[in-house]
Amino acid sequence: MKRSEIQTAIEKAREALGAFRISLPPFAGWSREDYMGMGRSIDSLKRCMLGWDVTDFGNDDFRNTGAVLFTLRNGVAGTATGTPYAEKLIILEEKQRLPIHMHKTKTEDIISRAGAGFEIRLWNTGSDGKPDREKDVRVFCDGVERMVHAGECITIENGQSITLTPYMYHTFWGGKGGIAVVGEVSSTNDDKTDNYFAEPVRRFSQIEEDEDRKYVLCNEYDTLA
Repeated sequence: MKRSEIQTAIEKAREALGAFRISLPPFAGWSREDYMGMGRSIDSLKRCMLGWDVTDFGNDDFRNTGAVLFTLRNGVAGTATGTPYAEKLIILEEKQRLPIHMHKTKTEDIISRAGAGFEIRLWNTGSDGKPDREKDVRVFCDGVERMVHAGECITIENGQSITLTPYMYHTFWGGKGGIAVVGEVSSTNDDKTDNYFAEPVRRFSQIEEDEDRKYVLCNEYDTLA
C-alpha cells in the first residue's frame, strides 16, 4: 500500500467514528515525534501493539480486501504487560472484507457497534488444517447457541455479536449502506504469530513511502529509534 492510501484511510475512519460519536484515546493522533518524546513510558503500549493498523493483506486491493483497525487495549500473553484481554475497533467499507483465517489461541467476540452492520461466514478446521466445507459449525451469538452450515452467511446487526473460538475459520465484511464499525473484544491478541490464513495473504502490508508519515502504525514502533 502507499503511505498516502493508508493515511487517507485513517482520516476517513476517524471521520466515521466521529460521526458515530465514538471517541479514541489521545495516542490516536500522535505523530512520530510525539511517540519518540514519550520515552520509556510507552514501552507497554508499543509491546502490546496498540494503535492504528491498516492493511490490504498484501493483495494491493484495499477497497475489497483490507481493513482499518485500532487496538485500544491488549496484553502480552504469559506476562504482566498490558491487560489480560484485548479490544479493537475495525472499520470496514461496504463489502470490504477480511480474508478467511482462524486463530489457535484467541477467543473473540465480534460486535456490530455502529453503521452498516456486517456479514460473516464460518467453518470448522478440518483434519488437514484447512476449512472444513461440509461440517456444520456450532457457534454462540449473544450467548445463544446456534448451528450453522459451513460457509453460511450470517448477518450481524448493530448491537449483536458472535463469539469465535480457536480453530474456527471465519471471514467477515461490511454490510450494505455505508461504513461499518465493528468491535472486537478478546483474549490477548498476537497478530504476529496467531493468524492462520486459508488464502495467500500476509498480515501486514508492504508500504510504499510516497508522502511523509503522519500516523505511526502499530507494527512500525521498532522504527522509532
